[in-house]
Amino acid sequence: MLHTHHTTPKWILLLFLLGLLAGSMPRTVLASFTLEDEKKLGKEFYDKLGKGHFILQNERANAFLTLLGERILAHSDRAPFTFKFSIIRSSAINAFATPGGYVYVNQGLINLVENEGELAGVLAHEIAHVNGRHIAEIVDKSQKINISTLAAVLAGAFLGGGGELTAAVTGFSVAAATSLSLKYSREQEESADRMGLAYLVAAGYDGKSMLDFLKIMRRYEYYSNTIPSYFLTHPGTDERNRYIDALLQTTYRQGGADQIIGDLRRIQTVLLLDGKPPDANIQHFLKALKDQPNDTDALYGLAITEDKLGMVTESLEHFRKAVRLAPDDPDILRDLGITLFKLGQFAEARRNLRRATELRDSDLNANLYLGKTLLALGDMPNALVLFKKLEERRPDDPESYYNLAMAYGKTGGAGDSHYYFGLYFKKKGKAESALFHFKAALKEFSQNHPKAKEIQKEIDSLRRQ
Repeated sequence: MLHTHHTTPKWILLLFLLGLLAGSMPRTVLASFTLEDEKKLGKEFYDKLGKGHFILQNERANAFLTLLGERILAHSDRAPFTFKFSIIRSSAINAFATPGGYVYVNQGLINLVENEGELAGVLAHEIAHVNGRHIAEIVDKSQKINISTLAAVLAGAFLGGGGELTAAVTGFSVAAATSLSLKYSREQEESADRMGLAYLVAAGYDGKSMLDFLKIMRRYEYYSNTIPSYFLTHPGTDERNRYIDALLQTTYRQGGADQIIGDLRRIQTVLLLDGKPPDANIQHFLKALKDQPNDTDALYGLAITEDKLGMVTESLEHFRKAVRLAPDDPDILRDLGITLFKLGQFAEARRNLRRATELRDSDLNANLYLGKTLLALGDMPNALVLFKKLEERRPDDPESYYNLAMAYGKTGGAGDSHYYFGLYFKKKGKAESALFHFKAALKEFSQNHPKAKEIQKEIDSLRRQ
């Protein structure tokens, strides 16, 4: 069971969200909260979180959460929204959904669950809140509430409460925030549990996972002497335990799986590496290995942590042990290959990176470093193939442009090299350098060449700025 530390003080986050959201949204009083209102508020809230860098940008972890969420959705009475699942950079134990199909889970909660089924149960519950349009119900029952006030309430729900939150909310004097703190009614919580439990079991998971998660939360509350944020936004936990248990004894007695997608431990390791400093992580992984010396996830996490701390010899030792235990693990092969590339051990790096891409071609980072390794080994044609593929998959990525520029430069393609350097510097906001390379590229192509026209457009665009 992994834990992360909170990376952003709650009061700073609340000030940011309340200030941006309340200031940017219309103060129209809502007679009724329509589907379009839900979509608008949900997207606005999501966009502001993204701009504030509060949403974790980790392809592997995000893909896992989305896959899990979509599995639950496929067995639900889906509301007419485009659902989006996101991980919040916070060690607080919380999960919540906003209008419009946006479901958020904190890093802290993912690190707390003991199996995939428990996390699936959390998502099923939040999806049920969205499908039931429970926030819309709260708004419809309120008098003279405007969207800006509701946005402030959502910000409070995201932070989950506590002393700092209370002080910040008081400072903003949002009058309706107290009565609309998104503590769902007991009826709404029971509805979300009943619907969520049905979704969970239909998706193939053991319904007991939902009950097990609530029990873990109670243990966490007891041993940490703090109230998990989840309890502040999801009331009536003891009562929920009783009726969920009753449903399991009567309606859902068939059992089910606690793991279907797999890789939860790896995702928890990834989140731990993202959320805590290396010197704290190293103690965690060493302790885990003392208990289980052949734990590949702990070996993998330790190797990455040691690499970050400059402990190269130890890092390679643990990477290689992990590969011996799990020779077809694409994460371990990729990161061992990257470490070897940085050390200049290109032949061994190529072998590991190539195998990683064979196992998981969608891994863009593995493809990127395989391309860099091939470039270092002088295999320009294959390096170019990889970099072109990455350009297609990562449009407008400056690093893709830079790598293509370097590869073309080493193969004698001066025109293409200058062209991609131009795109690289343009993306970096360095107009003069971009113009220099575009002009140099133009000289390498005939006037009627299609690339010449494209380059001229880039030059004209920069000159108009």
